[in-house]
Amino acid sequence: MAKVKLVPARNIGSWLTLAGVIIVLDQISKWIVLGALQPGDSRYVAPFFNWVLTFNSGAAFSFLSDAGGWQRWFFTVLALGVSVWIVSLLRRHTSEFRLSLALTLVLGGALGNVIDRIRFGAVVDFIQWHVAGYYWPAFNIADSAITVGAILLAWDQLMTKPAADNAVKTGQDK
Repeated sequence: MAKVKLVPARNIGSWLTLAGVIIVLDQISKWIVLGALQPGDSRYVAPFFNWVLTFNSGAAFSFLSDAGGWQRWFFTVLALGVSVWIVSLLRRHTSEFRLSLALTLVLGGALGNVIDRIRFGAVVDFIQWHVAGYYWPAFNIADSAITVGAILLAWDQLMTKPAADNAVKTGQDK
């Protein structure tokens, strides 16, 4: 009788749970800000940080925010499509910690902003950093997750060597 080698199941559930936590934290933070501020309000928090309430109908840095409304659905469909693609990547790479973490952060952030686009027609932004009279455009927790995820993706690509390169360097290709 042949021995069956058991391979541990790849568990995507923990990564999807983390994405869910990011979405919940993002939505709770926006709910708090929406209850505390009116559009255009600004609250001093620290010498380098304000809470503001803005609605961004475009993408990063208000890209296409004045495009007439079609961008709401374009960015919603784009984010949903990317989210499906990310879930398929997570299914294949759940054991690769850095890559899976990066993908999960982007997934949670993208879906957090999709919820805003569906509910409000725009993304709720409220975190504003500034120094010496220069202001960074307002952003939110979902945007932060996407940014950190993108940085981790770049880092993962820089730090991960293809198997063929590793085999050549270690002499395993002979």
